[in-house]
Amino acid sequence: MSNDSMHWADKAALDIIRRNNKSEYTCASGITPSGTVHIGNFREIISTELVVRALKRRGKKVRFIYSWDDYDVFRKVPSNMPNQELLRSFLRFPITSVPDTSRTQAGSYARKNELEVEDLLPHLGIRPEYIYQSCRYKSSYYADDIRYVLENKAKIIEILNKFRETSLDNSWWPISVFSSFTGRDNTTVISYDGEWGITYRDDEVNKEETVDLRKTSIVKLNWRIDWPMRWAKEGVDFEPAGKDHHTSGGSFDTSKEIIKLFGEKAPYSFQYDFISIKGQGGKISSSSGNVISLFDVLEIYTPEVTRFMFAKTRPNTEFAISFDTDVFKIYEDYENTERLAFSSDTNEKQAKAFRIYELSQVDKMPKTISYQIPFRHLCNLLLINSFDINKTISMLKDVKSDQLYRLKQKCECAKNWLKKYADSEFTWSLSDSNTQKPELSENEKEAISLLADVVDNMDNLSEKELSNKIYAVAEKSGMDSKDLFRVSYMMLIGREKGPRLANFLKQIGKDKVLEILRR
Repeated sequence: MSNDSMHWADKAALDIIRRNNKSEYTCASGITPSGTVHIGNFREIISTELVVRALKRRGKKVRFIYSWDDYDVFRKVPSNMPNQELLRSFLRFPITSVPDTSRTQAGSYARKNELEVEDLLPHLGIRPEYIYQSCRYKSSYYADDIRYVLENKAKIIEILNKFRETSLDNSWWPISVFSSFTGRDNTTVISYDGEWGITYRDDEVNKEETVDLRKTSIVKLNWRIDWPMRWAKEGVDFEPAGKDHHTSGGSFDTSKEIIKLFGEKAPYSFQYDFISIKGQGGKISSSSGNVISLFDVLEIYTPEVTRFMFAKTRPNTEFAISFDTDVFKIYEDYENTERLAFSSDTNEKQAKAFRIYELSQVDKMPKTISYQIPFRHLCNLLLINSFDINKTISMLKDVKSDQLYRLKQKCECAKNWLKKYADSEFTWSLSDSNTQKPELSENEKEAISLLADVVDNMDNLSEKELSNKIYAVAEKSGMDSKDLFRVSYMMLIGREKGPRLANFLKQIGKDKVLEILRR
């Protein structure tokens, strides 16, 4: 395969190897759990994981680390969080000190948000090594690094001022302090003794304190210094970042310079774009509460289809997560790619489809293709069977045993979509003995009787043949075909419109249709 047609994750892996050919690489990702971890955050996680897979494919050992920046300050209460008043009382505390108000007994607000992701990622085949920055800072793990930064404060100010319109002076400090008096970061650093001592003032209570960096749990590096420090300490070879970090003069540009003070170079990176929600503009934001979580997506899209949406799209391309009828198209695209991946063709198109499909799988490649049934068709079968998944699958006589698990997952997603997002035109229920019968004219009754006779023999008819016979019933009854369809749908589902009639009758099955039409 030519380099131009190579998958973007494989290109990134080759660039990383060319940059520094070694036996083991460290790939990093991370986020502040300031609110619900949303699907936009997931783009960074899976972009990293896809490159990890590409490196492993080339025989490289890879350490995939995911940092929870849970020692960041709690700045804003997201609108989707319960008990807003209590949460507001913890503003300016480290996130890990904020209580969990969701009654999940996670231990803290930060841990609750972390667990929501950690519990789901294995279902997508993603298993990073988690690093909790609150634990590292509280244990003074970075004491030597903080001291080194303080010793190089003047050089860091010089670097940052290259990218700033308003220059920093010597009164600026590369650290923040969470007060031991109040727990908040409403503090001012007063002095550094040149070794391990930091003196600060709590501006709320006007008290001063001197702490030892080797023993304290309250001193933290500012973000633009913390990031490159960790690159150096962990030996990071690759970490993607959002376009806000990659803007000119942004945190990635400053970090590329600051890491040189640690005797290292910045990792390979690429920019990933934002994700929006279909029908909503703008960036998804944890802090505002305007979020679609990974859990929300996995309710509608199987793990493989979820991975597929990201694997097939270049990271620097913006796209929207859809919960409307675009769901039909996304499943169709995945299954078209799957058919190509399993085909015997040996051309560039097939090779690209195979690689996208391979990266879309949770673990290893399946030996057989999935049971391919259109999502909309599956929705109709679920409605016919009152959402009973086992009954729905029992109607599909050619499902193989190794297709069953994947089909059940797809059924669950279709069921969730129908109940949560489908418009009324896609949701209906079959008439039963309790359903009020429509008032029919004598002519309409005659037409329904003739239709019942056709249905009685429809098992021997193809869908096209059945459709032709339905039109023949309309002609024989002297009815416009549209009127026959309307009356048929009123009898079957109590509505004037519905799915394609011939196909619909086949899906419902002869016995059920006759029971309704002859009731």
